[in-house]
Amino acid sequence: MRVVIVPSGFKECLDAEEVALAMARGVKNFQPSFDLEVIPMIDGGEGFAKTIINIKGGELMYKKVIGPVGKKIKSHFGIFVENGKRTAVIEMAAVAGLKLVPRNQRNPLKTTTYGVGELILAALDVGVDNILIGCGDSGTSDGGAGMAQALGVHFLDKKQQFVDIKGGEDLLKVNSIVTTHIDRRLQDVSINVACNWKNILCGEEGVARVFGPQKGATPKQVDRLSFALEHYASLIQGALGIDVRSLPGSGASGGLGAGLIAFAGAILHPRFDIIMDYINIEEKISTADIVFTAEGSLDFQTPNGKIPAEVGRIAKKYDIPVIAITGTIGKGADLNYQAGIDAYSSIIPKPTSLENAIKKAPKWIEESTESVLRKVSIGWEMAQRKNLKESVYQK
Repeated sequence: MRVVIVPSGFKECLDAEEVALAMARGVKNFQPSFDLEVIPMIDGGEGFAKTIINIKGGELMYKKVIGPVGKKIKSHFGIFVENGKRTAVIEMAAVAGLKLVPRNQRNPLKTTTYGVGELILAALDVGVDNILIGCGDSGTSDGGAGMAQALGVHFLDKKQQFVDIKGGEDLLKVNSIVTTHIDRRLQDVSINVACNWKNILCGEEGVARVFGPQKGATPKQVDRLSFALEHYASLIQGALGIDVRSLPGSGASGGLGAGLIAFAGAILHPRFDIIMDYINIEEKISTADIVFTAEGSLDFQTPNGKIPAEVGRIAKKYDIPVIAITGTIGKGADLNYQAGIDAYSSIIPKPTSLENAIKKAPKWIEESTESVLRKVSIGWEMAQRKNLKESVYQK
């Protein structure tokens, strides 16, 4: 039996590699002799830079930058060389991710992407030809204005005074944008971004309304943030002639996608498509008898380009069953049946606190994977017995 494991991480709990190892232990507990392939998968969020750098044999570089709540943190980016070109890999989550925002400070009106801009400058300082940025697991919703400020963009109020963007609500103070001071070295590099292609900046489906509550925003704060991002989009259109309101991916990471398009000349890509250029999983999935995937929360958003649904899509091309192991099962989880996932199972055995669930997650993932395999094995055995009986009757 060949089992292929292709999980994403459990946000704010375990990265993809940690989830994959726990699932692998569960498979081995059930049957050590199974042919097992483990492929920790990334979607642009936590673990993005380290995974790409490990695959490419590159080097991680560490730097202190401004974190999402305005305090200095230790972050990192990676460098690898391929075909004579130097590529920097930057992970938004490692500098402005939700995991870096203390729970009592979760308010996307007051978190910044400034550190993302600092990492871009750090990459330029060491000399690169390309920059690859992963957008995911963000704790910010400033439209990438903080990042832009670090790159040299000036945001001015009605009195032509400098506005320090410390969060999404500061966008409401801005009356004009000046781009003449942007670091000129950006013109000499290509910047590609792995993001959720379906996230847009503005409107009822905009990032403030869809993801603001997940980042701690109250209904009033969501309304204020939505208005601020609409105002921001109008300013960008006036200054640069670019309408970022509904561009695919513009809402990625709290609107960082829009900022990267407008101020860094970046090209946004559906995250799975560009990541597949670095991690080729289709060939390995196509040889499996069964595929396991995983995600921290399986819900109505999962089919919109998240790893379990993409794994399911690939597996269905080869008629291979897919089972998802998940932390929680949310609203609309059954939509994943249409996305190529044949079954899903939560790891949580009983009501518990979030803190305990995070602590026990590795063991529960291991036990849940083993348990699911034991259930699947019953079906295998029943099918074998049925085939044997039919063979005897035919004789």
